[in-house]
Amino acid sequence: MKDLKIGLPKGSLQEKTIEIFRMAGFSIYLSSRSYFPVVDDPELKIVLIRAQEMSRYVEEGVLDCGITGEDWILENNSRVLRLAELMYAKRTLNPVRWVVAVKNDSRIKKLEDLDGKRVATELFKYTKRFFKSKKINVEVEFSWGATEVKVKSGLVDAIVELTETGESLRANGLKEIDTVCYSTTKFIANKKSHQNSWKKKKMKNILLLLRGALEARDKVGLKLNVRKEDLDKILKILPALKKPTVSSLTLSKWVACEAVVEEREVRKILPLLKENGAQGIIEYPLNKVIY
Repeated sequence: MKDLKIGLPKGSLQEKTIEIFRMAGFSIYLSSRSYFPVVDDPELKIVLIRAQEMSRYVEEGVLDCGITGEDWILENNSRVLRLAELMYAKRTLNPVRWVVAVKNDSRIKKLEDLDGKRVATELFKYTKRFFKSKKINVEVEFSWGATEVKVKSGLVDAIVELTETGESLRANGLKEIDTVCYSTTKFIANKKSHQNSWKKKKMKNILLLLRGALEARDKVGLKLNVRKEDLDKILKILPALKKPTVSSLTLSKWVACEAVVEEREVRKILPLLKENGAQGIIEYPLNKVIY
C-alpha cells in the first residue's frame, strides 16, 4: 500500500498541530511514550520530530513532508519545498521574530556595537551567518535554554531570542536592537516526493483540509428568516465572507438567509438582526471553511 510519511513537530507546536489535524478530520491516537502516533488514514504515516530537525529529515527524504517553522528551515539551510504557510494564531497575522536583545542599561545600541562581543542563541548557525553577512565579528555560542538569564547575568553581551510581542524581553529588563529573521509555521515537502504524482496529490488534499480547519476556527454560521421587505437592511448588517445565501420559503413574503461570520462579531450583530426583522436566528459551529 502507498503511504505518505509526514513529520509533526514534537514540543511546543505538538498539541496545536494534532488539534488542527483532528479538526481537519484525522483521528490521531498518541501514546505519551510513542513517537509514532496512530491515525485513521492507512495512507498516512506520522512521526513526531522536533521542529528544529524537521527540515533536515524532509530534505534527506526520510520524511516526505512535515510541519516546522521558517526559522528552523533557515537554521539548517534546508533545500525543501515550502508548500504553504499555516497560521496557528486565530486573530493575528504577525509572524514571530528572532531579535537581538541586550540589557536596558547596556552601552550597546546597534549591531555594530557588538563587534568583538559574545552572543548566545539557540538559532546558532543562522545567527553566525547573519552577523557574517553584516561583517560584524562576534562570538556566537549555542544556548540550551534560559537564554535571557545569560545576558542579564553578564555571561554574554547579547542574545538572539524568539519573541512574538516583546513582552517577555521587556519583563526581563531587555530591549531589542535589531531583528535577525521572521518565522511562521510552514508545511514543507521533499522535492523528490513532491514529484511523485500520488504523493503530491495526497499532500494537496491534506493541505486543503488543514486550511479549511484553520479558516473555520474563529467563524460561525448564521441562519435566519426575514421578510423580503427587510432583506436589504439585514444584508447590510451581515459581515459575511461572501454574499449571504438567500433562498425562498414556502411563505411567499419571507426568505431564508445564511452567512458565515466572525464569531467575535456575533454578539454585536445579533441584536441588530433582531431589531431589523430577523426571526428564527440560529448560530452553529463550523468544522471547515474552504474557499
